[in-house]
Amino acid sequence: MTHADARPPTKRTSAGRTTERPVPPWAMRIVRLLPLLALPVCLWRLPIGFGYMMGMDVEPLPVGILGGVAYVGALSVLTELAAFACRGLVSWWGEVVPDWVPRLGGKRIPPVVALVPATIAGLFLLFLLVDWVVCTFHLAGFEDGPWDNQGWRILAATVSGLFCSWGLLVPALTYAYWRRRCR
Repeated sequence: MTHADARPPTKRTSAGRTTERPVPPWAMRIVRLLPLLALPVCLWRLPIGFGYMMGMDVEPLPVGILGGVAYVGALSVLTELAAFACRGLVSWWGEVVPDWVPRLGGKRIPPVVALVPATIAGLFLLFLLVDWVVCTFHLAGFEDGPWDNQGWRILAATVSGLFCSWGLLVPALTYAYWRRRCR
């Protein structure tokens, strides 16, 4: 698909802004999917904060209930914020600083400002995906941790696998951003 084939975004912001060049429809679908792919693992973590280890044959977190809830709660919120940040790769505010930002409002964002962190995050997430595949399928002697039974193991592999799919999706969004902004 070329840039000429891509449709412009159909949804406009309240300011009526759209991106400089059209965003591929597949990139818009991916960015809407990211928070939903992270939600199962975010919900999976919450009982762990309360000391219920979700079938893992390990000791609860040594920080107590309050510390555990704060830790997994913050981790879940940061995960969903990362999904929201990925929207900048397909939105106008990933190209131009919003007007309400003092001194910088309305200025064009150099593509490298978004591409460097998105590439680093994409590579890290790709590493997590490879780690998930190697551990889940017991490749090269790696294991995925002690489980009470196979049901918990399958459930854990499913919810973490959905999140690990970001390892393919974030680099794809980064590539679409690069293609749109730099070519």
